[in-house]
Amino acid sequence: MKNASFPDATEAHRQQRAGLIAGLGAYALWGLLPIYFKLLHAVPPVEMVAHRIVWSVAFLAIVLAAYRLFPAFFAALRQPRILLALAISALLIAGNWLIYVWAVNTAHVVAASLGYFLNPLVNVLLGTLVLKERLGRGQALAVGIAGVAVAILAIGEIQTLWISLSLAFSFAFYGLVRKLTPVAPAVGLAIETMLLAPPALSVLAWYQAQGTLMFGHTPMLTIALIGAGAITSIPLLLFASAARHLTLVTLGLMQYVAPSLQFLTGVLLFGEHLSPGRWASFLLIWAALALFVWDSLRLARRR
Repeated sequence: MKNASFPDATEAHRQQRAGLIAGLGAYALWGLLPIYFKLLHAVPPVEMVAHRIVWSVAFLAIVLAAYRLFPAFFAALRQPRILLALAISALLIAGNWLIYVWAVNTAHVVAASLGYFLNPLVNVLLGTLVLKERLGRGQALAVGIAGVAVAILAIGEIQTLWISLSLAFSFAFYGLVRKLTPVAPAVGLAIETMLLAPPALSVLAWYQAQGTLMFGHTPMLTIALIGAGAITSIPLLLFASAARHLTLVTLGLMQYVAPSLQFLTGVLLFGEHLSPGRWASFLLIWAALALFVWDSLRLARRR
């Protein structure tokens, strides 16, 4: 009987490792996303989000064809519960995109980064309250340290805290919905973007009628807008895969990779100034991450 359980344990370990790699890939790409948006600063936020949706549909159609996922795609469309869940997640992610792009375009990058520092704590809250996930002692201490760090950041950014809270809660609930929806990552994301495509196309048509559509102004801008489909879809595919194999607590703590990279990008590439308080928060967050990883590995070896 013991030997019969080994394949299941091995498979679970393999899936967890794949989830960790996918999660790190998603958060690393999101952390470097401000570099890409620097190329698109002239595009209004609403048009930018519309392009992200439309070109994501095109990119995901290629992905579905390449991996022969169209049967699964059409099967999911015939299940009302899955369709309703993905409609909710589509609205959550579209709102998240719109707030984030608006924040970047209006020089509220720090507030946006704070939102993604807050998001892991919301994930931990949802994981423990909704999914009944349990924290080890070291993990609970890590969450507490991260909470102190985020509180230090929030005190200095109280006027734009609504941006941070909107980003944090919209993405946390998006992750929860995707975790509880039994659908393949590419299939789920394709349905989400398909549901959002009609209003996105309407937005682009309105901009075209007003004569203010940015698409086609320059070859570089046009290529960058088309590429927004892949830039948007790839990390979301990785995230959806990670969400299926990892606890919300683990997924939440890993997310600090993204805003940390955003901070480093701002300081090293864009020359932004970080106050001593922000540096202290940054170091506390990485200390919390190190403690969380160490305690998780310790618990895994004990099991």
